Amino acid sequence: MNIDLQHWQEVALSFGLKVLGALVAWIIGRWLIGVAVNLASAALNRQKVDPTLTRYLGSIVSVTLNIILVVAILGYFGIETTSFAALVAGVGIAVGAAWGGLLSNFAAGAFLIVLRPFKVGDYIFAGGVEGTVEQLGLFGSVILTPDNVHTVVGNAKLFSDNIKNYSATPYRRVELTAQLAHSVNTADAVARLKAAIAQIPNVLAAPKPDVEILSFNERGPLLAVRPYCANAHYWQVYFDTNRVIRDTFSAAGYPVPEAHQVMRSTT
Repeated sequence: MNIDLQHWQEVALSFGLKVLGALVAWIIGRWLIGVAVNLASAALNRQKVDPTLTRYLGSIVSVTLNIILVVAILGYFGIETTSFAALVAGVGIAVGAAWGGLLSNFAAGAFLIVLRPFKVGDYIFAGGVEGTVEQLGLFGSVILTPDNVHTVVGNAKLFSDNIKNYSATPYRRVELTAQLAHSVNTADAVARLKAAIAQIPNVLAAPKPDVEILSFNERGPLLAVRPYCANAHYWQVYFDTNRVIRDTFSAAGYPVPEAHQVMRSTT
């Protein structure tokens, strides 16, 4: 009985030491992986490699090294790693069949890297999400929306949808409208708006702001008001232009547009 107890104590002690060793190996391994990824990223940054490609390669290196670490720890416990590799491959096939979307996201990420429709730091609209690209990952990209929401979008959705890259050109046009009453002198209103909008900070002098009659409705002429600005100043110019339209019309004493309907006689 004492011999059996001693045997199990030795087994428990041996197993406990192995668990402790595995824990130490996991902690040190994870730390070394972090160091390796940081060193690789730093080396790529020194070579002025695009940040999008740097983060993508960093994700691949991190995942690969973590798989190697897990296999090494299992081997330390005496588990046959070749059998484990075969099991992982089998599971991978099953998971790939069940989660084909992951593979399509991975492939789409590779195409996004190669074709470069956008890069980290660009302001885009794609996959139904608008914002600044923060990261392009293995399966999904991170976009920071204007209301400061961290949004992850699958690469397949980005790649299969129309992509608007607002940062691809040095400036963009602000699209606004201004409603006039029928009695207002349209030429006077256009001249006043062009002069006022030109004074808005960060509105470009070339191309000049567009202020023209867009259409007519039951209230009167509808003006298209379209100043141009650098991408970084879009929302500032957008809000300032709205304010200038209001202030300009108020200072000119223009009447409030009212709907007018023509009544037909039934007799």
